[in-house]
Amino acid sequence: MQLYNKLSAKERAEMIDNAGERRITISFYQYHRIENPKTFRNNLFITWNALDVLGRTYIATEGINAQISVPASNFEAFREQLYAIDFLNGIRLNVAVEQDNKSFLKLKIKVRDKIVADGLNDNTFDVTNKGIHLNASDFNDIIAEEKTILVDMRNHYESEIGHFEGAITPDVDTFRDSLDIIEQDLKENKEDKSLVMYCTGGIRCEKASAYFKHKGFKNVYQLEGGIIEYVRQVKSEGLENKFHGKNFVFDHRRSERISEEVISQCHQCGAACDTHTNCENAACHLLFIQCESCRKKMNNCCSQDCMEVNAMPEDVQKEQRRGKEVSNKIFRKGRSEQLKYKR
Repeated sequence: MQLYNKLSAKERAEMIDNAGERRITISFYQYHRIENPKTFRNNLFITWNALDVLGRTYIATEGINAQISVPASNFEAFREQLYAIDFLNGIRLNVAVEQDNKSFLKLKIKVRDKIVADGLNDNTFDVTNKGIHLNASDFNDIIAEEKTILVDMRNHYESEIGHFEGAITPDVDTFRDSLDIIEQDLKENKEDKSLVMYCTGGIRCEKASAYFKHKGFKNVYQLEGGIIEYVRQVKSEGLENKFHGKNFVFDHRRSERISEEVISQCHQCGAACDTHTNCENAACHLLFIQCESCRKKMNNCCSQDCMEVNAMPEDVQKEQRRGKEVSNKIFRKGRSEQLKYKR
């Protein structure tokens, strides 16, 4: 019985091209007590693999967090299967603003300690005592009020290419880094201000709103469904869009265009640009913003040193990496002294 992906990304990409079928990129999450995450994970893999679902999903005792793509022809069957699970019945599916058949190339369902790495001890506060959820219309209204403090709960590489007007955008690498920083910076406004938060799809705000209420903030709100659902409501209801630039996403697309404004710049030359790339040097893999001109000039690399390494034969590169840890621990998110125009 197949319980893991057995195809390479290249093989899967070729299969998608040959199939010639439209795929739908979606995301969803749900906090719920799962008694046996491993069994739940295995059953989910079997079902989703049969429906040609691709993407990244985390399962934990606290719930599920999924970013996936589904063939359009299988979407109704997928939703029916999903809704047959009691705690997922009727769950909102956030459909991507921009679609790409190759947003995901593998099916990965992993059991984790948490569905979002927040660094919090859930036993120390009531995680169900969440903030007030806001739809797009109410969100637009409240962020226009003087007593509102709007906070972006995402990381620096997400907010630098797009964010809501007037938002505080913490210069952090991870979600867990932002929590204590935000509390410290806003500690004088716990009672007299409205703390309004947003993130990509809403999941980070679910936990953060309960945490900040535990820390003494009296008026806590969160954008329901995050930026993705906000954009859908703005379009369907003809509302004014308050989001500027692109929405960063965690798949092969890397971003979705929300407004035509380009609010960031190439990290190498300073030209207006909001396109992220990963350094071509496998031992670096730095995520940074690079314009088309610099991409050609630098061969998709972040520095001269990486260009030189990347020009070496593959076997020489592998030999240089031998014995060195290559993981997310060394994959930096836009932090490099080589990037002259990184703000």
